[in-house]
Parts: sequence; C-alpha cells; structure tokens
Amino acid sequence: MTTRTTECFEVSIKDHIAHIRLNRPEKRNAMIRSFWSELPQIVNGIDAEASARVIVLSSTGPHFTSGLDVSAFGGSEIAPGAEGNDADTKRKAKLTAGQAFYQNVLGMQDAFSALENCRIPVLAAIQGGCIGGGVDLTTACDMRYCTQDAFFTIYETKIGMTADVGTFPRIVKILPEGIVRELAYTGRRIHAAEAKEVGLVNRVFADHATMLDGVMEIAREIAANAPLAVAGCKRLINYSRDHTTADALDYIAIWNASMLQTGEIMEAMTANAEKREGDFADLPPKRSMGA
Repeated sequence: MTTRTTECFEVSIKDHIAHIRLNRPEKRNAMIRSFWSELPQIVNGIDAEASARVIVLSSTGPHFTSGLDVSAFGGSEIAPGAEGNDADTKRKAKLTAGQAFYQNVLGMQDAFSALENCRIPVLAAIQGGCIGGGVDLTTACDMRYCTQDAFFTIYETKIGMTADVGTFPRIVKILPEGIVRELAYTGRRIHAAEAKEVGLVNRVFADHATMLDGVMEIAREIAANAPLAVAGCKRLINYSRDHTTADALDYIAIWNASMLQTGEIMEAMTANAEKREGDFADLPPKRSMGA
C-alpha cells in the first residue's frame, strides 16, 4: 500500500482502490485555500497514471465537512479587488471585482468537476454534517453513502449566498426539482433517512466504521470488473444524463464500435465460469501532448 499526506488529505492506494480522506477533523474538515488545489491534483494524478480502478472519498472526525472556511481566505478571494486606500485604487478594484470573483469561482468549480470528469468511479462516504460546499463536493461523486447521523444542508442560503461551486447543476439531476427548491430556499437539513428516501444517498449505515467497511466492499466489487468497461459506463452514464435519448443512443453505438474489447468480454466470461479473478487490462495512463 502506498500512502501520502497533504495539508488537507491523506491518500492511500491498495488493491486497485484509492482512498482519499479529508484529514482536518479538528477544523471540521473545512475547505481552506490549499483544499482547492490539492483535491484536483490528487484526483487528476490518480486518473492520469491509472493508479486505481475506484476512488473512495471519506472523512475524519464527527463531521464530513463544514464547507468553505471563509476565515482562511483573504478579502481578495471573497471580495476580490486590488489592495490600497487611494481613490484610484478603490475605483479600479470596484471595476474588476466581479471579473476577479468570477475567475476565482471557476477555479473552485474545476476542483469538484475533477471528480465527475475522471475516468474512475468515485464513491463518497459521509458521516455527520455535509454542509455547504460539502454538498457541492459529494454531488460531483458517482455515488453517496452515509451514516445514520449524517445530514446535508445547502447552507449558503443561511448566510446570504447562492451556492455556486456545483450543487445546483448536479443535484437537480439527482433529486426531484421540488425537493431541491425546498432545500435551497430554506437551507434546512435533510437527514440520512430522508436522504435515502429521495435518492440523495444509496445506502445508510449504522456508524462510520460500518460505512467504510460497506463502501470498501462495493469498491472491491467495482474494481473486480474490467476497468475499460467501468470507465465506459461512467462516460456513457454522464453523457446520457446530459443529452437526449436519441443522442445518447447514437453515442453509445459509436463508443462500442470503437471501444468494445472482445478479449475483455471473453476473459470476464471465462473468469466468471472458473470462479476466479479476471485478468483485465488497466486503463492506459493519460499522456500529455509532449509525452
């Protein structure tokens, strides 16, 4: 097993499963400045090197995450603009503040989009509070699992903001629109049982340890399948979600016409008949143009 630690995360890879853990429990895993660069670097690195077949995203402490740590950002990030007190500097800061804020938010959105765009399935294991940016984060994952004490809240509304890092484009494709509107307009908590009932989470577990055991078992089941087939499933599910049925059917036909691997199909069938693990090809590493 390989393990490394960053300011916000602990990352380990074993048996084709990458486990990314938010690792600031003393701060309720609040999303500080380094969070937004570390997460996409970790996810994109795993994807680029094809070093795992599944990613499990979990956390530490009583809460999954309290969301964005506003105190960790300077005024230039939350209300961007040039520093200084003279009239000309203030004038220029006011003119450019909107564009600077826009660029900052795009960068934060990209951090979560890395989870959706990577070729590898991402399973989120959530305990306690999943607050504000935590909802943005987990809705970018393929599946969500939680403990009985878990709750979710689009908390931005409560502090006078509109969630802007990914919640709305994704959650409206997970939950009925009326439920989304209620959660967004009120900012109320949706607890584990209701989250399971409306389809926000796949399964609810009694406690953190039981949840991690259960999610890792699901991850192992995914990792036992042909990586090329699983990656194709993720690509085509995302495409089908965002396009018409006719467009998706055509894309699936084109995809299989170019990507279908008869050798992997035969290996999967033979391994299943012989009750053994399949000897599958891993995803090819991603290469830059200069590689």
